[in-house]
Amino acid sequence: MTRNFKLALIALTFCSVASAATTMEKDGVLRDESGRTLYLFAKDEVGKSNCYDACLAKWPAFMAKADAKPSGDLSLVSRNDGSKQWAWKGKPLYYFAGDAKVGDTTGDGVAGVWAVIRSGAPAAKTGASTY
Repeated sequence: MTRNFKLALIALTFCSVASAATTMEKDGVLRDESGRTLYLFAKDEVGKSNCYDACLAKWPAFMAKADAKPSGDLSLVSRNDGSKQWAWKGKPLYYFAGDAKVGDTTGDGVAGVWAVIRSGAPAAKTGASTY
């Protein structure tokens, strides 16, 4: 598969999730509708968040409205309090409190367990570290 064809497929995937949670791809990174970067946490499990308390203060969850519907690679996970959080391929999505402005990606690679969703790049690898 050629690189351009792969990028076209990724772009179509990003467009298909827009109807569910209003996300977009910009500069090869998945973002919310306002352009804020979305992150994955390597210590999460498919369908389950492992980011609570102090972690959640630094990495706010990308929350879904009560009537939200999954679409394509964008799904929903239930948090411990019953609220819904958006997930990418089953892994919960977060913001980074350290991103000062729209478009920042300063949380990418933090502690070896946080990563942006880049077109064609692997997600964060599990590592023994704190958030």
